[in-house]
Amino acid sequence: MTENLVTDQEASNARRGRGASGGAAARRAARSGGGPGTQLTYIKRQINVYEVLNEEGLALIEKNADTVLEEIGIEFRDDAEALQLWKEAGCDVKGERVHFPKGLCRSLLKTAPSVYTQHARNSERSVQIGGNATVFAPVYGPPFVRDLDGNRRYATIEDFRNFVKLAYMAPSIHHSGGTVCEPVDVPVNKRHLDMIYSHIKYSDKPFMGSVTAPERAEDTIAMAKIVFGDDFVENNTVLTSLINANSPMVFDETMLGALKVYARHNQACIVTPFILAGAMSPVTVAGTLTQVLAEVLAGASFTQLIRPGAPVLFGTFASSISMQSGAPTFGTPEPSLVSYGAAQLARRLGLPFRTGGSLCASKVPDAQAAYESANTLNSTILAGTNFVLHSAGWLEGGLASCYEKFMMDIDQLGMTQRLSEGVDLSENGQAMDAIRQVGPGSHYLGCDHTQANFQTAFYRSSIADNNSYEQWLAEGQKTAPQRANDLARRWLESYEAPYLDPSIDDGLKDFIGAKKASMPDAFT
Repeated sequence: MTENLVTDQEASNARRGRGASGGAAARRAARSGGGPGTQLTYIKRQINVYEVLNEEGLALIEKNADTVLEEIGIEFRDDAEALQLWKEAGCDVKGERVHFPKGLCRSLLKTAPSVYTQHARNSERSVQIGGNATVFAPVYGPPFVRDLDGNRRYATIEDFRNFVKLAYMAPSIHHSGGTVCEPVDVPVNKRHLDMIYSHIKYSDKPFMGSVTAPERAEDTIAMAKIVFGDDFVENNTVLTSLINANSPMVFDETMLGALKVYARHNQACIVTPFILAGAMSPVTVAGTLTQVLAEVLAGASFTQLIRPGAPVLFGTFASSISMQSGAPTFGTPEPSLVSYGAAQLARRLGLPFRTGGSLCASKVPDAQAAYESANTLNSTILAGTNFVLHSAGWLEGGLASCYEKFMMDIDQLGMTQRLSEGVDLSENGQAMDAIRQVGPGSHYLGCDHTQANFQTAFYRSSIADNNSYEQWLAEGQKTAPQRANDLARRWLESYEAPYLDPSIDDGLKDFIGAKKASMPDAFT
């Protein structure tokens, strides 16, 4: 950064606290979204899930999905191997369209784990996927960024590194994610190498692999093996990567190719119908859920044809569209109902579930962005989602990664993590000693229980301003995005990379150098 917005003492404190598990840094993180001093573990939810469908409704959607699979079918395009495997499994294959006997997909999915661990190169950062766990990962896929100088521009590899660094430093982000932005200043056929290296070099959290071509997935596996070792990768999961269906009811060659690479190496695939309801699925919630379930059943069970036992997630990305303009809309009720219902269907299949995030259509981090993101995030956590992509930084319907919104979102993720802890019913949580000490007509400000708990009793936002109007004026009348801008600059200024074994680093650089030298640059 060109401007130093952090004092030497603040930077020193941040560096000392980064690896700490106790002391002042830990206390700060416990009461807020926190700074870069400590890392919260993945969420272990202690609150009930919210369900919108009863048994009759779930059974109806499952029946309809079976009908879609059997009578209408799913296309597996430009992949002769996939078609042959389905034929051998007992499906009726007509051209590229596969018709599935009732029950086949569910039978195949019995070998898929309901819970697995994705290992990080720092074992303390490994995460559980499935069960009562929720894992937050950053925004994925935007070609543009809204930078700290207020510009909307194409993303660069430097932006990519910055978002990886911010995600590494954020206590409430548990996963480094994947394509946190698309670095268009690097050739298309080589950028995946720099992206994967950035996740490994600048963070020690789990990360996602490249899916834009099978050979790029193979490169990801090769780089993971440099970090973790061949045997470890083949027998454990170190990558959780995104495989989108080309809705409605199509899997294309690119996604199938990447899926096969990851499944063969025991790495997890998030099979996700990408739904803009009204364009890529029916306009109704039940119709969309039927199509989502059919697509997931087909794609997820295919991973088990490749390698029984390979981890796979039930994914859904559900949005609606404006019926006037055709533009995607976010934070509306119908996609929330889809998320709730899909989560129930995933639990019945015994698969980990992915949906939601902090989604919005706003072009800047304003009130629209906040409302739409809050609506999406609340339904995400209450649905019982296990893996949450787009948790922070999403703007403009996914076209832009925004620094300021990233910082605002991670503050909300910290609040959500606190909510997920549920109600403390321990002796301290019951607070009977405080009630006895204070008695009628007094106050709790000075009692022993309040003094013992005041530092961690309530979540403290790192973005919100709760001071008086006069103090707000004196401090420059800053808005939430302006405070988020300051915070992002301070974090990036104080960033220090986690330790990476020099021999591993050299091995990665040698691999990347050889791969880049083996092919000319391509920008399409």
